[in-house]
Amino acid sequence: MAREPDRSPEGEPPRLLILGGTTEAAALARAVTGTRGAEAGTWDVTTSLAGRTRAPAALPGAVRIGGFGGVDGLAAYLRVGRIDRVIDATHPFAAAISANAADACAELGVPLLRIERPAWAPVPGDRWIDVADAGEAADWLAEAVPSGATVLLTLGRQDVAPFQRCPALRFVLRSIEAPAPEDLPPDCLLLTERGPFTLDGERALIARHGIRAIVAKNAGGEATAAKLAAARELAIPVVMIRRPALPATPAVADVAGALDWLSRPR
Repeated sequence: MAREPDRSPEGEPPRLLILGGTTEAAALARAVTGTRGAEAGTWDVTTSLAGRTRAPAALPGAVRIGGFGGVDGLAAYLRVGRIDRVIDATHPFAAAISANAADACAELGVPLLRIERPAWAPVPGDRWIDVADAGEAADWLAEAVPSGATVLLTLGRQDVAPFQRCPALRFVLRSIEAPAPEDLPPDCLLLTERGPFTLDGERALIARHGIRAIVAKNAGGEATAAKLAAARELAIPVVMIRRPALPATPAVADVAGALDWLSRPR
């Protein structure tokens, strides 16, 4: 039988765990800690970060960094911490923590919501190549992009190694933080930058480096969407890595939806 965690003590605000690491998670933490009885009520907020970014932006409320140790570890944290609700505001490609959250919350009967930003969708003029992962993206580049051409990688620091199988290509890797040196392709320029990015800036980047193709994860959102518009204008192919399957968790598209959910009785 599922064992529920003890709830927050009488007279104390209910406890909310935000699984974070995205702009939505940060905006939610700011919104909830700044709200007093109006929209979402008063909450004791903890944001959990995986620790992949070494210098995360400052957040209000409590912040914990590091993994939980799977489903059992997360369930133990929810129980001991007397967590009343959980909002999964992780990256759309953080499939493991989303699955663990669904299982742990179901085990304990803790209400769970996911903020699931809408995926990007191609529009007329786009040249998208749909692939399952970075390995499939690298295979397509090796076959379709001319030797010596430059490719822009915008998929973060953890999925770079497969592009080592494209030694005939040059790469520009844009990432918030640098990957391990041994993961980089042999001819790779690293740009450590954080969005949002503008359309003019993306046009300039493409022109400066002679970009012939772009590899991206379908993260959705506005902060990094300008590269898609620039690629469309210049008829540059975008190798788009589709999102992984996630658990069938109740979901909203934005922070406003999450605040509305928090305002409802459990």
